Amino acid sequence: MARGVWLSRSEVLLDDAMSAGWAEAVSLDPALEREFEERIADSSMLAFRVAVSVLRHREDAEDVAQDAFLRARRAFSGIRDRDRFRAWLVRTSFRLALDRLRGERRRTRRQDAVALEAPARSESAEADAVRGELRAHVTAAVSELPEKLRIVTVLAAIEEHDLASVARLLELPEGTVKSRLHRARTLLAERLRWLVSDSKTR
Repeated sequence: MARGVWLSRSEVLLDDAMSAGWAEAVSLDPALEREFEERIADSSMLAFRVAVSVLRHREDAEDVAQDAFLRARRAFSGIRDRDRFRAWLVRTSFRLALDRLRGERRRTRRQDAVALEAPARSESAEADAVRGELRAHVTAAVSELPEKLRIVTVLAAIEEHDLASVARLLELPEGTVKSRLHRARTLLAERLRWLVSDSKTR
């Protein structure tokens, strides 16, 4: 999706959040209000994209992003170093998306159990199911990484930010980000090795 489309989407989400009455829910003085609006506008697109990267479903990501925006509004006056607001919002969106993903996986497992009882499907449907199963295993493996490894994986491998960008966003040294990415890839390779072996025997 083009950057302009992402930007317009985040602007719509911000408008929706404002129309939901967040100004009435949390009162900020005018100067703080202006600062909040500037910072949320600067950060909202990335927060939405991180949610999409985790959930792979735009409507779910929209719900998560709006929830993150509302939480940001409630927490803003208590954030001591507001120059770190962008990283705070991204981490909040990331964690909310993971929570949503866990719920979706539980529902999917229940649906899969029902599907196993259905009649045999066509070869095309079987192939689609195999591909979906592979994606589900990879997604599950990423979500099972420790949080500090998950977020660098999402930002670097899925969102395709370079090391310097991830380091700036998470306020970490580039060496730390590189080390965490290496560790994440090693763990993912270990967890998915059986899947590669199994796919070669099909």
